[in-house]
Amino acid sequence: LAKLAESFTSCHPNAGLPNAFGEYEDTPESMARQLGEWARSGWINIAGGCCGTTPEHIAAIAQALHGVLPRRPAVRAPALRLAGLEPLNVDEQSLFVNVGERTNVTGSRAFARLVLAGDYTGALSVARQQVENGAQVIDVNMDEAMLDSEKAMTTFLSLLAVEPDIARVPLMIDSSKWSVIEAGLKCVQGKPIVNSISLKEGEEPFMRQARLARRYGAAVVVMAFDEKGQADSLERRIAVCERAYRLLTESGFPAEDIVFDPNIFAVATGLEEHARYGIDFIEAVTWIRAHLPQTKVSGGVSNFSFSFRGNDAVREAMHTAFLYHAIRAGMSMGIVNAGQLGVYEQLNPELRERVEDVIFNRRADATERLVEFAGRVKGTAKEVSKDEAWRAGSVEQRLAHALVNGISTHVVADTEEARLKYPRPIQVIEGPLMDGMNVVGDLFGAGKMFLPQVVKSARVMKQAVAHLVPYIEEEKAQSGEAARAKGRIVLATVKGDVHDIGKNIVAVVLQCNNYEVVNLGVMVPAQTILETAQREKADAVGLSGLITPSLEEMAHVAREMERLDIRLPLLIGGATTSRAHTAVKIAPNYSGPVVYVPDASRSVPVVQGLLSDSRESYVAQVRADYEKIRAQHAQKAGPGPLHPIAEARRLGLQTDWANYVPQRPLALGVTALRRYPLVELVDYIDWSPFFQAWELSGPYPRILQDPVVGSEARKLFAEAQEMLERIVREGWIEANGVFALYPAAQVAADDIEIYADEARRSRLMTWHNLRQQNHKPQGRANLCLADFVAPKSSGVSDWIGAFAVSAGGIDERVRRFEASHDDYNAIMLKVLADRLAEAFAERLHERVRREFWGYAADEQLSKAELIGEAYRGIRPAPGYPACPDHRAKGGLFRLLDAERNTGMRLTESFAMLPASAVSGFYFSHPQASYFAVGKIGRDQLEDHARRSGTPVAEAEKWLAPVLAYEPQPATLSAPL
Repeated sequence: LAKLAESFTSCHPNAGLPNAFGEYEDTPESMARQLGEWARSGWINIAGGCCGTTPEHIAAIAQALHGVLPRRPAVRAPALRLAGLEPLNVDEQSLFVNVGERTNVTGSRAFARLVLAGDYTGALSVARQQVENGAQVIDVNMDEAMLDSEKAMTTFLSLLAVEPDIARVPLMIDSSKWSVIEAGLKCVQGKPIVNSISLKEGEEPFMRQARLARRYGAAVVVMAFDEKGQADSLERRIAVCERAYRLLTESGFPAEDIVFDPNIFAVATGLEEHARYGIDFIEAVTWIRAHLPQTKVSGGVSNFSFSFRGNDAVREAMHTAFLYHAIRAGMSMGIVNAGQLGVYEQLNPELRERVEDVIFNRRADATERLVEFAGRVKGTAKEVSKDEAWRAGSVEQRLAHALVNGISTHVVADTEEARLKYPRPIQVIEGPLMDGMNVVGDLFGAGKMFLPQVVKSARVMKQAVAHLVPYIEEEKAQSGEAARAKGRIVLATVKGDVHDIGKNIVAVVLQCNNYEVVNLGVMVPAQTILETAQREKADAVGLSGLITPSLEEMAHVAREMERLDIRLPLLIGGATTSRAHTAVKIAPNYSGPVVYVPDASRSVPVVQGLLSDSRESYVAQVRADYEKIRAQHAQKAGPGPLHPIAEARRLGLQTDWANYVPQRPLALGVTALRRYPLVELVDYIDWSPFFQAWELSGPYPRILQDPVVGSEARKLFAEAQEMLERIVREGWIEANGVFALYPAAQVAADDIEIYADEARRSRLMTWHNLRQQNHKPQGRANLCLADFVAPKSSGVSDWIGAFAVSAGGIDERVRRFEASHDDYNAIMLKVLADRLAEAFAERLHERVRREFWGYAADEQLSKAELIGEAYRGIRPAPGYPACPDHRAKGGLFRLLDAERNTGMRLTESFAMLPASAVSGFYFSHPQASYFAVGKIGRDQLEDHARRSGTPVAEAEKWLAPVLAYEPQPATLSAPL
């Protein structure tokens, strides 16, 4: 709030939360310390106290604030500021804003069918897909003759409001009836856009609707439409828009909340009077942006190609070329189907020329030539022999065979047969189904069955149980008796982290062993985890995370469990966790049992130990082990002697810059790659991590012949190939990427400045790096990534690259798999998405080296050489050993405008969304190599905090894993 609010800020908190007797326990000293810290941070103008505070509290606060300068309110530049659950600011520096068009009953038959059928769940899926495909605003239109439009709008928007993955983007309320628009405005949180108002009924209705829109807190789309009709020439567009602007601004309507729609009409219709529709619109955009300051321009792009409906190739080229030129003229946003947009430079040159002939009315026969081109643009089934002999056994034998072998073909029929055979449906679960799963658990525990097989078994079990649930619920309602599980476990990926493959595998393994799992998903706050654990009467809590900031969040959950006196076992797992870190950094925060779980195969024995009758001896053994680890950690001499940071810089990489000429990139600036062809990425997949995700150890392709896991690895690989083929053929995944190449220079020894211009006068960002401080053998440098860029003082012109790629759009399909109890395919899809994201990063880096930067234009490397990083240059990623500071992703994403160009976002802990994503920087220097910064001293930490303008305590929090010292513990604030 302090950063955003133009008003003053007042802070008067309670003295903590009331205890069981309604008393407030926070002391005057504690409150004064907390408010003093906030005031010194420049956050507040007025301070005081509320419930529980006394004159002593106020006196202590006043003393702590004495002499502290009050906060200076923020000054906000004019901009179109929209919001769903998240803000969207559109100013002069913003890129084009995509408005999703598929939630429009007049423009999408599929959406209309869903709404007319009352299938609002399906309709919400259309909206969700628009957001996942990169729409930054969602246009909602319910103008259908067979609908009660007001009711449909109200219903849809009310349901949408409780779907945070959709409601995060602003809404455009679209209707030709003002009553429908107003009904929608009453349902919308945040700041929407009204689409639209116009002068077609005269000035009085126009101004009345504008005043109401402003009262509801909405921006407005103003159509170029007056009492004479739609403006269809340049002159009419200018006249109508200028008149509307004058009326609105003279009445006090903010100019930045006006979005003009100067009418995009269909071109290439064969009618001579339509020939200038394209060029007139573009010239109108130019005039509006020059003469009607602070306004924005929008339009419905699909109208432009209406003459060629049914010919997707031509329509895509028309939309792409038209938008390219309209955006250059100043068009700010548009109602666009992101699936019908290509990359301008990649359009067929002949088709692009003919489209642009139509847009700019360059030739008399432009329409005929485009129509002529449009006219030109217009497997063996696998049979698997199945041994069905097992079908001759008893129903119990058939169910056990299906579970052990992961065969779901007959499971519903066999489960129904068992239900009719047994007196009670619960006995089918407790009998033949659990018998089969016990065999699965025993085989897995003995190493005779592998994780992919276990996940398939879980799929069969879930389908069987789903069939029985209605009968069990009916019986339970009559008797009040419930099924008995071994225990209930709450699992969550912690706040700020989006990675859940490993956690979901653990959930499956636990469920296979008759534990009930409450899986809360990803980015779950501590409060939600602990409230759920208490509400569900959980027997244990499991936390997962992949990125290093998640380690601190796990420690926070442990502290909260201690504060709230929750005495449940706490399980810790995930790629960044370790036994040592759990013992040293997490367990001391909580007096209950804290246990590190290295992988899914260990989850069952750990939970069994924690919930068994011998729990006390198991916990005592864990605590003794952790105490030993802590003692060993305390006795260690640390990471070894460290150089002072000044000396480490002196020992940095020495380069003869006078005799090195960096290659100037061939494609400077930002380049977006939307819907990158998946087929091009398949050959760049590194399969070894794929098998590791399934806990099958061994390098590919040798793992396929491994005497122990080879058979299962071959099955898994074959099934992965089948899904990968469908992913590519049916477009299950959308690969989006962006990269940038900019002038750069090393400054202040460890920082890299990145510039917008080759004169290096306009700085885009400064990237603050860390340097190795450990003692090295003679002749080995103390490296920093800044060493690989020419110093500003050298006079040598150098460059740097940045990139972000993702393989997204899988959420809805994953949900469908999970809804049909198919964890195996849900996990398989996520793992393959991860592999395709990494493959995209590999392929893009190759193209940058050879094409876009061109410093290795003649490079010819095999797949093995690419995986082995035999190329020149590196692509270090924030959060990894050479750049352990995840915060660098914030600057990286701003540099790339990654959210607009790819739809990727960062969480508060700098995890990337979609979860299958990779980002980093490109270095071209021949000596550039990967390295680990290792531990750093307090002197470097404080210097880094000073250079980056970060409080030391905050820098210590983000860089905790690489600190060579123990920071002073931060003062914990009482909850407000």
